[in-house]
Amino acid sequence: MGDVLTVAALGVAVLIMVVLVWGAGRRRRDFGTPSDRATFNTLHTASLASPPLRAGLNAAGATRAARHLRVLLGTPAIALCSTEELLAWDGAGDGHASRAVGHARPAIEHARTEVVGPHGVACADPDCPIRVGVVAPLVVEERIVGSIAAYGGAASAGLVRATNEVARWVSGQLELAELDASRTRLMEAEVRALRAQISPHFVYNSLNAIASFVRTDPERARELLLEFADFTRYSFRSHGEFTTLAEELRSIDRYLLLERARFGDRLHVTLQIAPEVLPVSVPFLCVQPLVENAVRHGLEGRLGDGHITILAEDVGSEAMISVEDDGAGIDPDAVRRTLAGAPDGDGVGLANVDERLRQVYGDEYGLVVETALGAGTKVTMRVPKYRAGVHA
Repeated sequence: MGDVLTVAALGVAVLIMVVLVWGAGRRRRDFGTPSDRATFNTLHTASLASPPLRAGLNAAGATRAARHLRVLLGTPAIALCSTEELLAWDGAGDGHASRAVGHARPAIEHARTEVVGPHGVACADPDCPIRVGVVAPLVVEERIVGSIAAYGGAASAGLVRATNEVARWVSGQLELAELDASRTRLMEAEVRALRAQISPHFVYNSLNAIASFVRTDPERARELLLEFADFTRYSFRSHGEFTTLAEELRSIDRYLLLERARFGDRLHVTLQIAPEVLPVSVPFLCVQPLVENAVRHGLEGRLGDGHITILAEDVGSEAMISVEDDGAGIDPDAVRRTLAGAPDGDGVGLANVDERLRQVYGDEYGLVVETALGAGTKVTMRVPKYRAGVHA
């Protein structure tokens, strides 16, 4: 359902953009029929109301959206309420605002549009344009979260239909906001799970390596401890689900510096990074787990040297990132099970990174793993260089 809503929202945005671009290059007399102009005005007004609603149903967003929603309805005043309080009143008749929650209560309780007549709305001022109200509930995932009320001089079938349509559209924007918030919470939970998975292994080995230099080379131990502090500060930061590729690679460099202290000259690393892709935004901690996997399978459990190659290439509208090792390799069936979500100790973070890439960019952007027992492992990912909503 989330994909359908997102596609629908993008479709409306594209349509609005096309209409705006088309209209900008034409004089008013060439704009089209009155129906065309009315369609343009409606879409443009909806586009102005959408961003504050996409932040969720709160007072700040409701206040910013209310004036545009009133233009859509063409009424003297409107009210937006949560299930408990008035969030915004826009238009004439401010004195009626204090009664808006009471007007909304029947619509919220009965989950249907209600018309409030003059006996419940009208005031003693003969010049006040507020005589009746039409209140429609706002529904998100089958839950009533609030209401929108259109206030005017008379109730009509047209006003009821208009209020219902605007309420459905507002509900759709609020549902998209809920999906955005759910996605953010899910990604934050997955990052926390990834930290819990990779950190104990790395922290234990790093501290052991640093401890080994405390007596023999105190200055190097101090430098490694500072690198370890910088690495953990980045890995455990509490804000942002995205970072730049440059920041991710900088953290990886610290990680490899600490691993070289552990493995010495056995660890050989080749980096080939195109400068053009360094500013690209990527999901936080999406490359580092691949490098940790490469170190683990490339060096642990073997006596000889290990080679790791990290590439980041500019391929038109995308960045191609790969991490390759010449180590023991992985059973391809185990990789398939890991990416399918089955617990498997051979894939530290692989499933986590794969899932987050697919959530952000779509299923066509999952990890590609080339491996076989005894033949090393190469993990490749593609990320768009620009994607709406993805920024560090």
